Amino acid sequence: MEHIKMKQTEILQRTDGKGELVLEGPVSPQRVAACHMHPQLDAFRRPAEQHEALVEIADLPEGRIIMATDGDQIVGYVTFHYPDEYERWSEGNMEDLVELGAVEIANDYRGLGLAKKLIQLAFQGQQLDNVIVFTTEYYWHWDLESTGLSVWDYRKMMEKLMKNVDMVWFATDDPEICSHPANCLMVRVGRGVPQSSVEAFDRLRFRQRFMY
Repeated sequence: MEHIKMKQTEILQRTDGKGELVLEGPVSPQRVAACHMHPQLDAFRRPAEQHEALVEIADLPEGRIIMATDGDQIVGYVTFHYPDEYERWSEGNMEDLVELGAVEIANDYRGLGLAKKLIQLAFQGQQLDNVIVFTTEYYWHWDLESTGLSVWDYRKMMEKLMKNVDMVWFATDDPEICSHPANCLMVRVGRGVPQSSVEAFDRLRFRQRFMY
């Protein structure tokens, strides 16, 4: 299938008088490689290793990197890619099922609404209307310490963030998601997705047929 990629760019003037940030994406692997990571972007792995991962994702046919830069430094990013081969979501081999994988903003740049703006940028131009986009939210990935939020307040924040692009809570019997009540699955079904794909995704969501 065709994965539509139409680069969008937005300039964000910082209210603290420290210049401007460039929000852009989907970006090419060359564009990602030309920048370097902010040292605080270490939620998933060391910044240099995560930078390599972003370059690889940007080079995938379905991969998307939406990023915020301050000069040539990446200060925030969002990733989109096919689900990991070891996850249940890959078992259907669905070409039109894409995971919103990571959302990370450097601590020094939080409070600017970057996560919301980057996610909204990704959906501009209806370029994700032919796929189902999902994200799995696990409380153990959340930065509770830096934010000072409780598990439930963080969950509310993530739900509000995803609802900005019409991603909503979907039920599932996935063991990892069901392992804690704060975990959740959020989904956006693009308007161009066929009913057969919706039904295939439903089969992935529920393995226990009595819950289907």
